[in-house]
Amino acid sequence: MTGAPATPSASKPAGRPLRRGVVLARSVSASARSAVEREWFGSPPHRALITAPRPVGLSARPHDPRPVDIQRGRQLLDGVLTLHDESLKVGAEGDPFDTPSPSRAFAVALHRFDWLPGLLAQGPEGARRALRLIQDWRRVFGTWNAFSWSGECLERRTFHLACAAKTLSPGASDAETAALALDVARGARQLMKASDAPDRALERAVVVAVAGTALVGKAADRLMAEGLRRIARDIDAIVLADGGHASRSPEAGLELLFDLLTLDDALGQRGRPTPEAISRAIDRLSSGARFFTLADGKLAAFHGGETVEPARIAAALAHDDHGPRPPMDMPHAGFQKMQGGAIQVLADAGAPPVGALSRSACAQPAALEIVCGKDRLITSSGWSPEAANAQAFRLSDAASTVSVGEGSAGRPLSGFRAAALGPWLVDGATSVESRRHDGEQGVWLDIVHDGWRRLGLKHARRLFLDLAADELRGEDSLIPMAEAKADGPRRYHPFKISFHLHPNARASLARDGKSVLIKGPSNVGWWLRNDAPDVAVLAAPHFDHGHARQAGVIVLKSQVRAEKGAKIRWKLARATDH
Repeated sequence: MTGAPATPSASKPAGRPLRRGVVLARSVSASARSAVEREWFGSPPHRALITAPRPVGLSARPHDPRPVDIQRGRQLLDGVLTLHDESLKVGAEGDPFDTPSPSRAFAVALHRFDWLPGLLAQGPEGARRALRLIQDWRRVFGTWNAFSWSGECLERRTFHLACAAKTLSPGASDAETAALALDVARGARQLMKASDAPDRALERAVVVAVAGTALVGKAADRLMAEGLRRIARDIDAIVLADGGHASRSPEAGLELLFDLLTLDDALGQRGRPTPEAISRAIDRLSSGARFFTLADGKLAAFHGGETVEPARIAAALAHDDHGPRPPMDMPHAGFQKMQGGAIQVLADAGAPPVGALSRSACAQPAALEIVCGKDRLITSSGWSPEAANAQAFRLSDAASTVSVGEGSAGRPLSGFRAAALGPWLVDGATSVESRRHDGEQGVWLDIVHDGWRRLGLKHARRLFLDLAADELRGEDSLIPMAEAKADGPRRYHPFKISFHLHPNARASLARDGKSVLIKGPSNVGWWLRNDAPDVAVLAAPHFDHGHARQAGVIVLKSQVRAEKGAKIRWKLARATDH
């Protein structure tokens, strides 16, 4: 592929890689701390500490702008609880907390009280049923339970209760209202004590502040003050200047935006000014949500974030529906967008996060998502933490990028280290540089990373979006690193470029054995032409909220020697009728 070299536009600096000894030491420390916390959190002295002082009543009714699943609430009134596409028959008066859950994901959602907003949408009858369910939960799990009181369940449960308590109180007795307020206060205090998820310190601080706004008295003031103090400490490190989330997950940024909007609303109800840092973060995250919303109306899926439906995105942006058009690049978050007539490309042009923020990161530098018209054709495997048992789909060949041999440009921790720290991503790309040039003829984008340094190779992906022809040309090169050793056995490594198809897209190999015709729901065809020695269209799974769906992947195969390098060129263009 020829053309003028791209001029610098953005370069995403990577975090310093963690040495294995450092990871092991942190694992031992985290494991020991977790064991101590488990013993302490279940003890009577700790339970007494998070109980006092008791709140004296309820104040604000924080409004969560997330869309409500009304159907879920209606089904629950009819005796069927549906969470994560799984259902449990509990009857009109049944207790789901005293019934085995069909899966762990279902149990997490149950103890997070994810059913509560939909039930409240049913009016007084739903509120009465919600009060009974909360009492059922409190009777069995209200004192202490390692699973139900884990941060995984507690964070959202506290948020849901804080938003719902004022709505529930008219149908509750004084004793029930006091118990609700105490549930909120105890949940918020416990969140401040736990150290299990340092990557979610900001999100938990927001929940603590929201809980404080929902209560009255000294307890409320303390929670609000501490939540806001922690937010001020962490917010600028997590919400990047261009609106990205430090985890590099678009969905994580959207969910944090929802929580900050809830806090902004609740502070207004309490007559408190919203701190400037929170208002600034809301503006930035709103811009980020617009950037990551692709032409099919859904969110881009990177680093454990899933595609999000248009209605949910619209709800997050309803506060500012005439916001400015976002730029085409996010230099701090490390993403680049290219827009043609019908082709839209979003490229991962940054290094994966390191440490605690890498729990859901993927080893997929230079990965692409491509939308043609309104059809998302090229994507990734769609992995998210909801598919926790499928960690292999965080590796390089599970996205639309290059992979070499049987390895990956990074890997998640496993075994003792993962149990102690979570599935951090390690050994990922440490140097990722992007250069962009926007001209009259089109957009050039170069991405170079060192994710294959153990093999002595760099991956360089050059993209050119031809605006006149409305076609995307790509060149993927594996380049010998200057410091790579030229001696030793000269061996070939197989390498491939994967183009993962969205489940709604289909592909067929042409008679020449090279070109691939791709069609989406609109039935408009796009040719993927290339000069790879071997081309295949294979079956591949695509994850949607942890559930695998049938999809496909186009694989362009070749070989590379570390001292010589190699490249494959390809082009995506609309199919024309003859």
